[in-house]
Amino acid sequence: MSSFSSEKDTNFCFPIPDVLENEKVKLVPFIPSQHAKALVDGFDDNTWNYLSYGPFSSTEQFVEGFWDQGLRANPAATTFTIFDKVGPLTLDGQPVIAGMVSYINSSDKDACTEIGFVVILPQFQRTHVTSCMVGLLMHYALDLPEDGGLGVRRLQWVCNSNNAPSQKVAERMGFRFEGIFRWARVLPPSKAIGFKEGPMRKGDPWAGNGGRDSTYLSCCWDDWEGGAREKVDKVMTRTK
Repeated sequence: MSSFSSEKDTNFCFPIPDVLENEKVKLVPFIPSQHAKALVDGFDDNTWNYLSYGPFSSTEQFVEGFWDQGLRANPAATTFTIFDKVGPLTLDGQPVIAGMVSYINSSDKDACTEIGFVVILPQFQRTHVTSCMVGLLMHYALDLPEDGGLGVRRLQWVCNSNNAPSQKVAERMGFRFEGIFRWARVLPPSKAIGFKEGPMRKGDPWAGNGGRDSTYLSCCWDDWEGGAREKVDKVMTRTK
């Protein structure tokens, strides 16, 4: 059981901003003692269909399995909590937690990162939250340091090839389809929706498990400076 001793991430290979925000959403570094319970309370049966983590039966299991054993110690990853600034406030007047998102598979040596482990709580799906969150992370990753960003050269988006809504979000935000990596991961049968039937071959060391094909998309520095930035800003300002 986690004691929530692991607080703000200090291990990420890039600088972690204290806040990324616009008038609609705010992203802050994930802190278990402050954010984990509200996230777990908001998860539903479909939250983990396409993700390699989860489901989690308690706040402690979520912190230990997702954070302590997964992302916190990984210099290629860090997580943000998403707050909605448009809807009703909490009883103490604060914005409501709307989900979480991470940078993963990051490399300061190779100037690249990935937006991943996107979890938008059910009541905030198909709202401004997703577009604004993705846009803020794109700006921070791809803008040059003189404009407040990291200036990476490649920002990628990888999703289960069965997850059509995820791919549509990426394409709406200016990511370009690159291809499909077949049999990219082994998945247990519990991941029923994102599951691809495993090969029926004698002696398979992973017998009983299925797999997943992964769809790769990217927005690179030349895409960003060639019109993607303006496209993203336009999407972020939409009211519907």
